[in-house]
Amino acid sequence: MKILHLDKNHSLLVQQLAAAGHQNTENYAISKEETQRIIKDYDGIVIRSRFKIDREFLDAATKLKFIARVGAGLESIDIPYAEGKGIHLISAPEGNRNAVGEHTLGMLLSLFNKLNQADKSVKAGNWQREAHRGIELDGKIVGIIGYGNMGKAFAKKLQGFDCEVLCYDILDNVGDKNARQVTLKELQKKADVLSLHTPWTPLTDKMVDADFMNAFAKAFYLINTARGKSVVTSDLVEALKTGKALGAGLDVLEYEKLSFENLFTDKETMPEALRYVLQADNVLLTPHVAGWTVESKRKLSQIIVDKILAIF
Repeated sequence: MKILHLDKNHSLLVQQLAAAGHQNTENYAISKEETQRIIKDYDGIVIRSRFKIDREFLDAATKLKFIARVGAGLESIDIPYAEGKGIHLISAPEGNRNAVGEHTLGMLLSLFNKLNQADKSVKAGNWQREAHRGIELDGKIVGIIGYGNMGKAFAKKLQGFDCEVLCYDILDNVGDKNARQVTLKELQKKADVLSLHTPWTPLTDKMVDADFMNAFAKAFYLINTARGKSVVTSDLVEALKTGKALGAGLDVLEYEKLSFENLFTDKETMPEALRYVLQADNVLLTPHVAGWTVESKRKLSQIIVDKILAIF
């Protein structure tokens, strides 16, 4: 098969596909419009998130047999239309779930122990111990929304901390030894921490808004290593100001571009909510790298290769 690679991944991906007899074309700078003009010649695409694969693009891809996204989700693809054309859709959530679980735990422990604040303070020449007194995860109740690959990986990391772990999911019977499945209402009643591990869908778009947060019985910490558009940032800021949200660890932001590679940075028109989270001491930010480790880069590519070769 002729396979077009639109994003650079681990070298093993191209190497192993070539060894299996497939012809690879690597073009990491080509535009969507240029790709759409040549896609009729290809049997497969390997992509991360550089542009949206919509109906117009899929109509031009007359030979396309598969789209492989080197990542966890497929939201940049018109899934029903692609599947209606008989195109195999391949992703690799197994490849970066451990990385996401570790990053989520790291963000939570950093927030609890004010590590980012303490680091800045000491480097500024201060030695303020009481100002940086932390809290312990032991005895807390952690609520996870979305109990698939990522949610399960995070719950596994929490074992040994002597905290209670609850999970909520739209699917039934997904709870396991690491988390007890509950209703959303029970999770909001009990949780001290909320961690999001959901894809971006119509159900999760702007899910965490003022009403959603105010439904929590206790003040809570929010961790989002899922999708930025699931949280209404302006409502989160208001919750942080009132103390309803005690802190937030955000690996993803509402203002990210579709490619996940850029952030809204025009300071003259920067939303006020973004200005706030960029300077807030109780908000920890990372640039969409929860699943972005040396190990996950290899694992993601290996899983994509294995899945392609298992089908073709």
